[in-house]
Amino acid sequence: MSPPRDREVSCSPIVELRQYILHPGRRDVLIELFDREFIETQEVLGMTVIGQFRDLDDPDRFVWIRGFHDMRRRAEGLQAFYDGPVWREHRAAANATMIDSDNVLLLRPARPSSGFSPDLVRPAHEDANARDGMVVAAVCPFVNGRTDESVGFAEGTLRPALLALGAHLLAYFVTEDTPNNFPRLPVREDAHVFVWFAGFAGVSEARQVIPDGGWSRWISMPPGTDAPLQVLRLLPTSRSAVTGSSTGCATIPH
Repeated sequence: MSPPRDREVSCSPIVELRQYILHPGRRDVLIELFDREFIETQEVLGMTVIGQFRDLDDPDRFVWIRGFHDMRRRAEGLQAFYDGPVWREHRAAANATMIDSDNVLLLRPARPSSGFSPDLVRPAHEDANARDGMVVAAVCPFVNGRTDESVGFAEGTLRPALLALGAHLLAYFVTEDTPNNFPRLPVREDAHVFVWFAGFAGVSEARQVIPDGGWSRWISMPPGTDAPLQVLRLLPTSRSAVTGSSTGCATIPH
């Protein structure tokens, strides 16, 4: 598998990685509502819904990634959406599925081109079927808050290791240190992390090279980070832009 093409910019300079813990058996309810009501209605306000996923290892976890042009437009877009008619109509149904929605990391690409690529088109509603691919994400906490060596690790160690496994490095990020400017939605402001995303063509392909339970043994830690490392094995929903089988995120007309 060849690596992604070189590019100068990322899909979104600011990204949220959002992990929700849901009531048992409610994940598919939230996904159906989310994919139907909460994608285009956020994107028309200037945000980008980069990916939505089922956690393969936790049936009650929903993970999604949302992108923004910058912090100012993040605050404007979030206020417009959460004060707007679509969220007002559906928030009770969405919130009824959730136990906790506060595990949110505010991130930026570690270098300008290390975010998700802006060249993958999301399926329309009528074309949305089960999607191939699996995404592996790793959240690596930094001991002293410094992320200086993350780029060298990603390009020199992580990318070739993934290619040897038949995977590709989709994107990698560090903590965005700007204070949260939309406090109605909490973020983990005390976290200093390096986060990377890798793509496999499918679950079976990933399991052929890395058996269940074996993920922690091949994921090395970048310099300056420490345990506990969180690893997420993520299955894309039918309308997720990032799938793992390709290298980008949705091209969104604004």
